[in-house]
Amino acid sequence: MELYRFGAHNGEEPPISGERGSGTIFFSRCTLRCLYCQNFPWSQEGEGREYVTEGLADVLRRLAAEGCHNWNLVSPTPWLEGIHEAWSAVIAGGVRLPLVYNTSGFERIETVRKLEGWVDIYLTDLRYSRPESAEEGSGNPAYVDASRKALLEMWRQTGALETDGNGVARRGTICRLLVLPGKADEAVASLNWLSQTVGTEIPVSVMAQYTPAYKATEREPWKRRPTAAEYESVVEAVDRLGFTAGWVQEYETPSPDSLVGFKMRPE
Repeated sequence: MELYRFGAHNGEEPPISGERGSGTIFFSRCTLRCLYCQNFPWSQEGEGREYVTEGLADVLRRLAAEGCHNWNLVSPTPWLEGIHEAWSAVIAGGVRLPLVYNTSGFERIETVRKLEGWVDIYLTDLRYSRPESAEEGSGNPAYVDASRKALLEMWRQTGALETDGNGVARRGTICRLLVLPGKADEAVASLNWLSQTVGTEIPVSVMAQYTPAYKATEREPWKRRPTAAEYESVVEAVDRLGFTAGWVQEYETPSPDSLVGFKMRPE
């Protein structure tokens, strides 16, 4: 297995981060090739360190000992066999936290089905609603169909978000919608799809944090942020469709350097 960094992370949705942070592990490599990826040093270029099963188990134990609310696996798909072995060893020793599967959404349905019984919380994306946009932005036109099928299976397994007495997530599925420049209508289309197939009780996280990075800095429209009007059209759709749970980022609030992937230092 290869991973880039790990530690308590406070930049996730409130039920994931809580007060003590989410025990986040950033794995190297990814199932997509997004031209705007902020995590490109490790997701695209493969930076990171190799860990054996016991090494990852030690990371899980350390995050639990530090008081993190959960184990948050970011882009873990290429390494699932080793992750499961490490996780099994840790819980056999009596240590267990809710397990968060943090993914772009580009997953094989067979993979998601195998996660049932050990993943507690799915934190997944719907990036696009048109195959041609998925190919342009992330190198794979199959994304739309795959991400929707994966989300439906995640929802079947976990259902609506469940939290403890402090509002910290214990189980459920959250859908993220990163508003992309020139693609706000696709985020609205994804919201319509969610409302019609899953229902408006699924928590949606509308994100304004798109910042041109990696190869996006040289291409239109990817080299600009979404406009305020584009972003507001997505926010309005959330209200109009009647979603009852979720979060909307402030448009003008920039991400601190500590939460921008390519500015993070390796562990």
